[in-house]
Amino acid sequence: MSADPIPLIHPTAVIHPEARLAPGVRVGPYAVIDAGVQLDAGCVVGPHVHLTGRTTIGPDNRFHAGCVIGDAPQDLGYTDAPTELRIGAGNVFREHVTVHRSNRVAEPTRIGSHGFFMAHCHVGHNCQVGDRVILANGVLLGGHVAVGDRANLGGNAIVHQFVRVGMLAMMQGGSAISLDLAPYTVSRKENQLAGLNTIGLRRAGLTEAERLELRRLYHLLFLGGRGPRAAVADAEREARSEWGRRLVRFVAASRKGLVRPRPKK
Repeated sequence: MSADPIPLIHPTAVIHPEARLAPGVRVGPYAVIDAGVQLDAGCVVGPHVHLTGRTTIGPDNRFHAGCVIGDAPQDLGYTDAPTELRIGAGNVFREHVTVHRSNRVAEPTRIGSHGFFMAHCHVGHNCQVGDRVILANGVLLGGHVAVGDRANLGGNAIVHQFVRVGMLAMMQGGSAISLDLAPYTVSRKENQLAGLNTIGLRRAGLTEAERLELRRLYHLLFLGGRGPRAAVADAEREARSEWGRRLVRFVAASRKGLVRPRPKK
């Protein structure tokens, strides 16, 4: 005798009739999906997951046990406005990840595609997270943080509100930043720059010439001893590739200030 087929929606799950689930979505035991949630095809919702708010979720996302996705922002000024969370495709949210919807109707919290959000990490309201981002266990993103594509944040790293983390940047485990972290760089401890993410740049497929250009620009911007405006002007003249121009644009646009190397004694 063949075994009974596994149901797509567990009988203990609670799903609001106004929630919209594409055919084939799997929902595990004791999960709760509220009105306003939209789940595209291929999503898997694990046990005790809570999906709430005006939350739009693309295809092939997987939510492990205990995630809370789309809940209200942790903002004392929030007054229950119909704000949003939008999630792309193919992300993995491990155990007890929390992602909050925004505090303003005009600015949804956004998460890109193919990210990996490890256990107990938190994405605050109004965050803008790019594609293929990795947040290791316990990472905390404050409200309004922007994280560029393929950034990699180590375990228990902390990012202060309104801070930007550039593309292919990396934060060492346990580090914290309250200033912008430039693309392709590595932070350590508290607001300290450790150098370029050379391994990440190789893995991303940059040529040797492109990596050498970034090394020269890094020296001009962070080690040359010139003032910020003069350093940016020098780097603008030297940038040849889009990789280099992206770095210079990020530095020039910083309003919080930048994570920099610790001065030598």
